[in-house]
Order: sequence, then C-alpha cells, then structure tokens
Amino acid sequence: MTKVHQMYIGGKWVDALSGKAYDDLNPYTGEVYTRLASGGKQDAKRAIDAAAAAFPTWAGVPPSEKRALFLKAADVMERRAEEITLALAEEAGATVNWGRFQTGLGPGFLREAASQVHRVSGQIIPADLPGAFNMVLRQPVGVVGAISPWNAPVVLSLRAVVFPLAYGNTVVLKPSAESAFVGGVLMAEIFEEAGFPRGVFNLVTNGPGRSGEVGDQFIEDSRVRRITFTGSTEVGKQLAEKAGRHLKKMTMELGGNDPLIILEDADMEIAVDAAVFGRFMHQGQICMNSKRIIVEEPIIAEFLKRFVVRAAALKVGDPKDPETVIGPLINKTQLDKLIGQVNGAIADGAKLLCGGKYDGLCYHPTVLSGVTKEMRLFQEETFGPLAPVIAAKDAEDALQLANNSKYGLSSGIITRDFQKGLEMAERIESGVCHINDSSLHDEAHAPLGGMKESGWGRNGFESMEEFTELRWVSLQKTKRHYPI
Repeated sequence: MTKVHQMYIGGKWVDALSGKAYDDLNPYTGEVYTRLASGGKQDAKRAIDAAAAAFPTWAGVPPSEKRALFLKAADVMERRAEEITLALAEEAGATVNWGRFQTGLGPGFLREAASQVHRVSGQIIPADLPGAFNMVLRQPVGVVGAISPWNAPVVLSLRAVVFPLAYGNTVVLKPSAESAFVGGVLMAEIFEEAGFPRGVFNLVTNGPGRSGEVGDQFIEDSRVRRITFTGSTEVGKQLAEKAGRHLKKMTMELGGNDPLIILEDADMEIAVDAAVFGRFMHQGQICMNSKRIIVEEPIIAEFLKRFVVRAAALKVGDPKDPETVIGPLINKTQLDKLIGQVNGAIADGAKLLCGGKYDGLCYHPTVLSGVTKEMRLFQEETFGPLAPVIAAKDAEDALQLANNSKYGLSSGIITRDFQKGLEMAERIESGVCHINDSSLHDEAHAPLGGMKESGWGRNGFESMEEFTELRWVSLQKTKRHYPI
C-alpha cells in the first residue's frame, strides 16, 4: 500500500478532513509515484486559521532570528539536493539538468529571503503642519495565500513563500496537484526541520478537480490579505476577477510567448546555444522558454542548418538518465494540445524540419520554419519542445514581430552591437529582457515579472512592495490649531 503524504497545518502533519487521497503519477512510466491528501475548502480554512493565529507572534520575531531560520533551511535543502532531484524526475518528469538547476537555485531564494529581513524599513517625510512629525511605516500584511505550478515546483513554491515570510507574514501554500510532493511536502519538511514556528508555513494539497475550492477560500477569507499565483493566463484572469470582487490584491506571473531575436550581426554559436537551451530546457515547459525564434533573413538559412542538427541530436527518454535532455510532458492533455499545435501549423504552411513524433509522453524536439504572424501558432503559447522559427526583414521588423503578442514576460536579443541591443531592449514589451542570452534566466534577487497578459507584480527585492502595507503615521508635538 502506497503511503499517503499528509498536509502540514499548524506545525502538524494531518489528513484531509474528508479522508480523501489521490494518486500522483510518474509522467514517464505512468505508474503511481505516491499518494497525497486531497484537501478542499475546509482544509484551506483550517490552514488559514493556523496562519492567522501564528501571524502576530511571527511578525514580532526579530529579523536576526528570521534570518537564522532561512539560512538553516537553505543548508537543509542543499543537504537533500540529490533526493529532491530524483523526486523532480519521478514526479514532474524533470531531467537531471533541470532538477539540479532547481536545487541549485532553491537555496539561493532562501538566502535571498534571509538577506531581506533587515530591509523592511520606513522613512521620515516632511510635515506641512507646525510641530508635526511624519513617519512612513512598512508592515507585514498578515496571511498570504500562495498557489504554485507544476513545471518548476521547487523554485516556484519557494519563491511564492519565502519573501512574504521574510517580511513577517505567514503563508498557506497550495502546490499543483501534479507536483504536490516535491513542490509541497518536501518544502514543508525543510521548513519544519529548519525550525520555523508552528503555523508560520502551512501546506494544503488537493487532488484533481479540487484546486478551485482552495483558491476560492483564499479569495473569500478576509484574513488572507494577499494572493500570489504562478500559472496560466486563463486561470490567472479567473482568480483576478474573483479577487477583484473582494478588493484583494494579487501578484501573478502568468503565461508567456517569449521571443528570442537573432540579429544579422549575431555570433552564430551564441545564437544557436541560446536557442537550444532557451527552447528545449525542461521539454519547453517553462513560462520563460524562448517560444518564438525570430531571425533576420540574411542569416536564417545558416541558423536553421545548425539549429536543426543540434535539436535533432538531443536525447529523448528517461529523465533520470543524466544524458537525457527531453523527458516527458507532464500529462496527456499537454501532449494532445502540442500535437494539435504542430499539425495546425503544418496545415497553415509551416515546414517540419525535425521531430513531429512522440513516444509515450516524450515529444521529440521539433523545429518548424516558415512560421508567420498570420498563423495561429504565432500567437499561442506552446508548452512543449516545439521551436517555431520566424523570418524578419530587419531589426525593426524583428522588434515588431516580438511585440505582436498579448504576452510580455521575457525576451532575448542576440547581437554583437551592444548599443543596438540596449535600444531594442528599451522598446521590447516584456518585463524581462536578456541581451546575448536566451529568454530563460532567473536569479533569486531579480525583479522578475511580466507585462500585458503575462501578469503583474514583481519578485526578488521588489517583493516588499507586494507583501507589505505602507502606512503614514503622524505625531503632533505641539498643540494644533483647528479651524473650527
């Protein structure tokens, strides 16, 4: 009998109130990887109860004590890195490289949070009234509801919780049902081992079809003062609409159709390396993957020649094999959607240069040339190892093609002309732009976030704006004269 992993609420490991559990599948083998508690609305409520009860005490814990806890959690995570990497492969289909990327960056988020505990500060501002003294205070908001996705469960679960915690808030984490063990249970174990007080970090897991119950409780419960969500634009819009009815503030990192622009003067080796990494890391299932590769016409033939050779040679298969680059997609729904996108683009006139086939949930790296802005594929986000290559007449046309999207998360520009790269970076409509790099890059302290339908709010050192309240407090040192 497979063990049922419990939720973590108020410093205790507990079953769902309903007693329900669900099977969590290995996407490569199709076998049951583990079983997890399937919580719902009432489980979310008791987690919020625990977080709300813990908030006053946690808000008053000295920053140096908070810092010590984050640093210890980082050490715990590093010690368990190989175990977490294996869990990422078996639960989420992450290749060894993608797993190690997350276990390498994860401790960085914990240490960045440790560095921010002393940054929560206010200021003194001028007063127009005689004898008055004006202060601006920054205080934690209370309980934060965090909803994390399946594609980078370690990094994105940590990012959702560590910054709110650093500023004195308490949190309830709801990870994706597809990766709730590595993105939830293991995170709770790390916080518990590090010694975080009871109720400061809480975990609610839910089975398929029950995510809405937990999200609705986050929105409807007045004690949850902020919600942070990473996921699809469609779900983000639904949550934002509901939250708006309660005037509840959200931060959201949503979908992306991230362009990689390769200019005529680009170093071809850098361009191909950036395109292969940016498009195919984690099977193309990352919001910041380079999903549209836009190449100036004079060099597109040479680029395609090299790019297709590299793409076709990428090893496909078992994500636990260190040589594997392309593991499985997360589920059959994603596979079916990708098949439809590839077939639709070919029907619209795109040319298949490699790939276009699959084994189980492993879709082979696929390159399409001749993709134009009129095609449906150009406007859709793809979540798989599919690289549409688009020809641009010149640099200005490349920029216009890049901005021809409802999304605006990340982007990359490959050029030897740094001034031109900076000028284009200023005009490209994305929250993040990397010059001479792929669109896929993250650092714990950086203010990552999107524009347009890729969301709002920023992470890293700008998280303080999202998870604290700014308050004006005045002190009248002398008797004030009132007009009435």
